[in-house]
Parts: sequence; C-alpha cells; structure tokens
Amino acid sequence: MLGIITARGGSKGIPKKNIAPLMDKPLLAYTGEAALRASQLRRIVLSTDDAEIAEVGRACSIEVPFLRPAHLASDATPTVPV
Repeated sequence: MLGIITARGGSKGIPKKNIAPLMDKPLLAYTGEAALRASQLRRIVLSTDDAEIAEVGRACSIEVPFLRPAHLASDATPTVPV
C-alpha cells in the first residue's frame, strides 16, 4: 500500500504552512510520523513542488523521489493527478 502526502508550497492563507512550526516541529512532521506508524503502508511518498518542503520531508524520513511540476501545484489541482 502506498501512502501519498501532498504538500505544495504556494498556500494562499499561510505560505509554506506545511513546514511552519507547531510546538517543537514542522507541521509536516506530524503527518509523516502518522504515516510511518501506519502498519498497512509499505511506502510513503511526499508530493511537493517546493524544494524546502522536500528537504523537511526527507529529514522526517519521508521519500521525495521528485519535485511536482508547477502545473500540478495550483489551488485548483485535484489530488488524483498529483
């Protein structure tokens, strides 16, 4: 089973909210930790268009095999194409 975490950099409300600190770690770390604990997931991939978010994801032991292209990182982009 594949787990996909989507985290684009261009949020309108809070830019880069996925790496904003919450308590003692980035918000993305909480999602990553939950995914890593999920016993049914065999692979966890972060889909992002942002190099800084990718770096934080890797630091949280989440696989980031590529950066998402800009045309798949807009407000209107559905999850399935990502």
